[in-house]
This record gives sequence, C-alpha cells and structure tokens, in this order.
Amino acid sequence: WVTRPLLSQRAGVPYEEMEWECAGINHLAWFTKLRHQGKDLYPTLKKLARADLSRARKEGPDHPNVYLEEKPEWHYDLVRKDMMLQFGAFITESSGHLSEYLHYYRKGQEFIDEYCRQDYDGGSNFYATEWPSWREKQDTSKKEMASGKIALMNDRSWEYGSWIIEAREKNVPFRVHGNVMNSSSVGGDKLISNLPDDGCVEVACMIDRNGIQPTRYGALPRQMAAICRSNMNVFDLGAQAAIEKSKEMAIHALMLDPLTSAVCSPAQIRKMTLELFKAEADFLPGYK
Repeated sequence: WVTRPLLSQRAGVPYEEMEWECAGINHLAWFTKLRHQGKDLYPTLKKLARADLSRARKEGPDHPNVYLEEKPEWHYDLVRKDMMLQFGAFITESSGHLSEYLHYYRKGQEFIDEYCRQDYDGGSNFYATEWPSWREKQDTSKKEMASGKIALMNDRSWEYGSWIIEAREKNVPFRVHGNVMNSSSVGGDKLISNLPDDGCVEVACMIDRNGIQPTRYGALPRQMAAICRSNMNVFDLGAQAAIEKSKEMAIHALMLDPLTSAVCSPAQIRKMTLELFKAEADFLPGYK
C-alpha cells in the first residue's frame, strides 16, 4: 500500500496510471511488473538507484540524511534499491525490515556502513529502541479517546482492516495483496507454482460478499522464488517447533534463518537459542 505510491513518485508517473504485478511472501513480495502506458519503469528506477547508491557511498554512513529531508517520499532505501539492481525487482518491505530477511546486508560493520541508514532505512535496533515509547504513546492515546479527553480518530487509515470489512459486509469489491495458503486456488493449482504448496504466500486477492478470493500468479522468477523459499523453510520449522514444543526444531529454524546464519555459527546459534528459552521459560511452558 505504501510502496506502490512511492514507486510511482520515484518514476514520475501518476499512481493511478501505473500498471503493476506483485507476488511473493509476507515482507518479501516482488514487483515483477511496473509499467506506465506500456513502458517498463524499471530502467528509470534502476538508473536512479545506481545514482543513490553511489551518492550514499561517497557521503558515508554518518552523513546527515539531507536527501530524505528534500524528498520525504523517498528514503535512502539502499537495501531495497540494491536488491532491485541485483535480483531484478523492487520488494515491498522497508530497507530496515527487509535486511532482517537476507544474508547480505548486516553480517558485518562494513556492510552496515555501506547499506544501512537510520530509522526505517536499517538503523540497528531501531524497532527495539523505539517500540517502548511508541507503545506508551499508543496506550495513552487509546485511554484518552476512551475517556473522551480527546476525539476519536475519524480519518480512515491506509491499513487494510476497515476496507476488508466493508468489502465483505457491504459487498463493495476491494482488491488487496493478502497472505493466503498457496494451495487455496479454486482449480487446485498452486497460487505461486514454484513455492511450497503448504506455505503461505502473498498474492492479489479480490474481496466481496463471497469472501477472500485469491488469484493465481504463476511462477516467480527463479532467483526471487529462491529467496522466498529460504525464509519459508525457517517459518515451517518455527511453526512445527511451536506445535511440538520442540527446542531442537526451534534451534534448527534459527540455524536456517538467513541473517542469523550469516552472523553466527551453528554452535553459537544453539547456545543463543537455549539461552533465550531459559530467559523466556515462564512464557514457554512445556518445551523440551
């Protein structure tokens, strides 16, 4: 929802006129098609991305993010831009979040300095640092709205929730890119043919009185599907670890996690996971 307008602004075309296709998994969905009036927008976006990466390298990691102040709709976003150049398509998630799902950008300080910037652009511990104050502000705001101290929010946000409810209850068709089982195609075919059928994928879905109707995408480019599969393996083992309450499966899940395995050895991952289980024992009863 946020990335599409950002890309249209960056390419200099009206958002409502941009043609696009997007598919993958949660936080790793790829814009495999970006066009305007039949013209491919990727050559323009890649040219601008190369210039931004070059500028960022010259400025260095401590340079004030003046570019962000000049064009607030387009952050440095170096991880996403580099992934577009290297793998062929732009990805839905912010650079800071996306870098958590990949082997490449946080495995050493030299890579962090080159590709990561502050806040949503990859600031280290950004969410962990900011979340306590965010949560406090949210809780205070909710209490003040409930007590009538401040007015309820009247503006509809871009989050999907209310739009989905309206589409379902009032039969107002609404198209979203939702997370659904890959095996949920009406004809029995996988929604994304080169991803596991027992996994969750992100594809275009039409919602109306009949509920959520996912559309079949087909095959992702092989390199993009491979990145998705590497993370789906982690999710599969992590889910099974929760179902069976197995510490060993949880350890294996983290051993397969791209970023964790890029930074730590298997023995270090095992030690870390057992330390985490010990620290969170009150919240994880029954794990063996």
